[in-house]
Amino acid sequence: MSFLQSWPEPIVRVQSLSESGIRKIPDRFVKPPSDRPFNITDMKTTSINVPLIDLENLNSPNEFVRKETIDGISNACREWGFFQVANHGVSHELMEKTRAVWHEFFQLSLEEKQKFANSPVTYEGYGSRIGTEVGAKLDWCDYFYLHYLPEALRDENKWPRLPISCRKLVLEYGQELVKLSKRLTTILSIGLGLNEDYIHQSFGGNNETSACLRANFYPKCPQPDLTHGLSPHSDPGGITLLLPDTDIPGLQIRRGNNWLTVNPIPNAFIVNIGDQVQVLSNAIYKSVEHRVIVNSKKERLSLAFFYNPGGDKLIKPAHQLVTKDCPALYSPMTFNEYRSFIRTKGLTGKCQIESLKSPR
Repeated sequence: MSFLQSWPEPIVRVQSLSESGIRKIPDRFVKPPSDRPFNITDMKTTSINVPLIDLENLNSPNEFVRKETIDGISNACREWGFFQVANHGVSHELMEKTRAVWHEFFQLSLEEKQKFANSPVTYEGYGSRIGTEVGAKLDWCDYFYLHYLPEALRDENKWPRLPISCRKLVLEYGQELVKLSKRLTTILSIGLGLNEDYIHQSFGGNNETSACLRANFYPKCPQPDLTHGLSPHSDPGGITLLLPDTDIPGLQIRRGNNWLTVNPIPNAFIVNIGDQVQVLSNAIYKSVEHRVIVNSKKERLSLAFFYNPGGDKLIKPAHQLVTKDCPALYSPMTFNEYRSFIRTKGLTGKCQIESLKSPR
């Protein structure tokens, strides 16, 4: 992949804008009228509880309970593309400490955070935009992005050195979420009628599978009706495990012509299917368009853990799911090739995966 070595325009830190006391957001953040989050003439907005799965049921001695749980996840992937998992095995204390340490990071001085300023080459570090198109509309969000897997790409020196506990917590948190992600891909494979390690091996197995963490910080916004925290998109990777801010919901998913605000469950992860799993499943599982809204009363923070194929892995529909009546819907493409689109164009709905469809 070939990326710009630096951002095409000066970077504006959203948190600094918010804390300056402005009453109007700069034009660069104002979305076109048709794309604004509260355009009630276009879409109805309401809240919803996406399917909640108790993973403890997978340990039940009752075979029916275990099968019912696997079927519940599989059906959620087919119908919603999103679900929440409780009793997932990740320590609630670790979840809270990790969330807290990232909140502390974003409260550090701008000078300290700027030491980790990112570039569009790998996006690693402290950032405030996605995409490199000149004049693009921006989202009301700052973030920190880091590589966790494969270990060859992991560089803890690029992780925040303050707060002191940050690197240790991120390492421990990543270990636990990798375990959970492997468990979930096993369930997803079984739900498709494939070998239980099919998705894991397609991603690159233990040596090549990639994983990244993105800490999202959404400052208070004086005009939340004009912008997004994150613009509508589907995740380009495999699966995403989101640790949301449970105080104020902000994640919305698109279902038909409606935007539904997801009600987060305390101590649960929100899981969503990414484009690579939609491709592998030949569109049996759905990566669903989603976005983030902001508010004027309180800042928000969420942690998104992306479990993805290795960059050089060629992803295509599983041959077991391709038949005469259901031909392959997508042309093969490496994950590096695929995600170069979002890193250049930014967040643009589901246009990338739609463009990948094979001619019929």
